[in-house]
Amino acid sequence: MSRSTDPGHFFQTTTYLTESARRVSKSKNASGNPIKLASKILAVAADPENNERVYVAEAAGTVRRVVLETAEISAVYTGPTAPLTSLCISKHSNTLFAGCWDKSIWSWSCSTRKPARRYQGHNDFVKAVLCLSLHGREILISGSADASIIVWDVGTREKLYTLKGHTRGILALAIDQFTLPDPILQGTEQEKTDGGTVFFSAGSDREIRRWSLTSTSALEASPASGSPSPILSHDTSVDALLFDGDGDLWTASADKSAKCLSRQQNWEADTELAHPDFVRDVAVDEEGGWVATACRDEEVRVWEKGSGKLYHTFTGHFEEVTGLVLLPGQKLVSVSIDATIRQWSLKAPDLVKSRQDAEEERLGEKKEKEGKKKSLLTEDEERELADLMEESE
Repeated sequence: MSRSTDPGHFFQTTTYLTESARRVSKSKNASGNPIKLASKILAVAADPENNERVYVAEAAGTVRRVVLETAEISAVYTGPTAPLTSLCISKHSNTLFAGCWDKSIWSWSCSTRKPARRYQGHNDFVKAVLCLSLHGREILISGSADASIIVWDVGTREKLYTLKGHTRGILALAIDQFTLPDPILQGTEQEKTDGGTVFFSAGSDREIRRWSLTSTSALEASPASGSPSPILSHDTSVDALLFDGDGDLWTASADKSAKCLSRQQNWEADTELAHPDFVRDVAVDEEGGWVATACRDEEVRVWEKGSGKLYHTFTGHFEEVTGLVLLPGQKLVSVSIDATIRQWSLKAPDLVKSRQDAEEERLGEKKEKEGKKKSLLTEDEERELADLMEESE
């Protein structure tokens, strides 16, 4: 006997019907010049070769390269049959990497779109990936829901190190750019002293840990005097990590906050941005002095970096916002499980106009609601009511 998948054939609550109607209505908006794709978008990454293109990872297991100005899909990368959660691109080898629910990391040549190596070794979903070149050796780092981090040699697919310390799944990885080897010195005195790098990890255990990686070792970094280990700044899962131009660490958490952890203050939080729901990602615009956040409540918020005050809210997505990326020219790109890519300008004149437009729309909606309240009675009913009131007097 066949079974229907039509929602209309099943019992649905009033709340569900109201929410569905709201999303259908909101999905028709054109805010942020939406580019509609085939399935939920779980991650976004800038194209290092073209400022007008981004890569997006879909729940359907596909990566697409999208030209923002024309909405053209310029490349499609296929192979996985499970959702892709995270992306990174190697400038060194022009390779695209994607973490997958199938417990592996897939890779493709960015230019030919042909599948390259597949990295297998985790026991659960791969939730975060990043890549770097260390003394001429291409390195891939992956974090998984199995609570482990694996460091790979990209060329040989060899597992160099497996790092443990987190008690629950890894959700985010970030390279501390202030500790990267100077490429000018590689092969000389710096390489002789085995100068490496430090990267940070965070996950659903709310811990932020630091790891030291060199050409010969990988281990948890020893904290500086007075610095906590691990860093515990949030009450629950940390979904994103990002270093700004000052070397401070920005975080996004399911405790409904984004924070700036100050390097100079031993990673103590000196800014906290409160949200009404889980914060999924964060981006920093150094040029304009803005911090942008992605929230589960469907909104993209823009905050003053210096004061931490909310400046503007971009409304357009009609499902959870899952990722942000900032492109040159102060262009902010957001993606969502509503399957759309949207673009927002953080340039001062554009932000001022966006605020004005939002305020005008809010006032217009307020007047419309007030008008509806006044028009609940017909003219005849209003006269009849007036007569009754006079009689009662």
